[in-house]
Order: sequence, then C-alpha cells, then structure tokens
Amino acid sequence: MAEAGSRPYAGVRVQGEDFILRAWSADDLGALLRHADDPQVPRGLSERFPHPYTRADGEAFLAGRVVDLDGPVLAIEIAGEACGSVAVRPGQGERAHGAELGYWLGRRHWGQGHMTRIVAAYLDWVVPALRLQRVEASVLDGNPASARVLEKNGFQEEGRRRAAVLKADGFHDLRLFGRLWSR
Repeated sequence: MAEAGSRPYAGVRVQGEDFILRAWSADDLGALLRHADDPQVPRGLSERFPHPYTRADGEAFLAGRVVDLDGPVLAIEIAGEACGSVAVRPGQGERAHGAELGYWLGRRHWGQGHMTRIVAAYLDWVVPALRLQRVEASVLDGNPASARVLEKNGFQEEGRRRAAVLKADGFHDLRLFGRLWSR
C-alpha cells in the first residue's frame, strides 16, 4: 500500500459542521468494515462495492487496488470514525474539465442531511482544486435520496439511460445529473 504521506491528497482536510473529509488510512479498516458490510449500502453503487464486504475487500480498497487512492478520494469521518467516502474521477483529454462524482455513507448516518452537506463541502474544495467546469453523477432509479442530494447541490437531471444496469432484482435505469461552473 502506498504510504498516506506520499499520496497527493494525503494532507487534505475539509472540516464540516459535523464531519471531516480526509484521506483514507490503514487505521480505517475496522470502521470501513463496520459501515460497508451492510446489504443496503451497495444497492445503489457499482459492482466494485461488493456484499458481503469482507476484510479482504477492505484491505484491497485501502491498498488502492479498487479505486486509485492517489486521486481525490476522501473518507467521510463522522463522530471520530470513517463511515463513507466521496470522490470524483477526473476526465482525460478533451474531457479534463469534467469529473464524475460518487459517494456512499454508512446506513447509521442516513436521513440526517449529512450527505447534502458533505457533497457541498467536497465540491467547494475539489472544483477549484482540479479546475473543473463540469461535474456529473449517475443515480440508480431506485435511489431518490441520492438524487435529492444532487438536486440540493445545484445539479440538474440531464437524462436517463434506460435499463443501463443489471442488478440481482433486474434491470435499472440510471438517472444522469450534471452541474456546471464558470471559469
């Protein structure tokens, strides 16, 4: 695993009213397993987020073998422990002005408005840091709470990819959201 001190965003700390956004560390393994191994958490996420979520899955994530932790991938810390993550995947080449947003939060913290505030604080940091003009996100059709988080943060629904994802319970549409910033 790359040492946290060698990662480009290792020193980032975004302080919110009731949360901190910071780099993931090996010390987060126990908290990651507690919050990620919940069948409700991955229902709106990609297959890179498995269930059950095993110790091996957590170790692979923290080692950077699931997502590139050298990118702007931050842990969400609430009440002193990592309980979710927020990140963008920057575009390349002619799409370098944009990025795709993703996030998850442990179920214990759902329904309290945390994610709306977390996304706002993260965007306030990452948009200027990466000089982004566009951020987009995809939301599974059965996840209206995530769509509300985006709408409350100024995202507009731009379309729908019908039957784009096959989950255990069948095909699902992806709702596409985007937000623009001027340079």
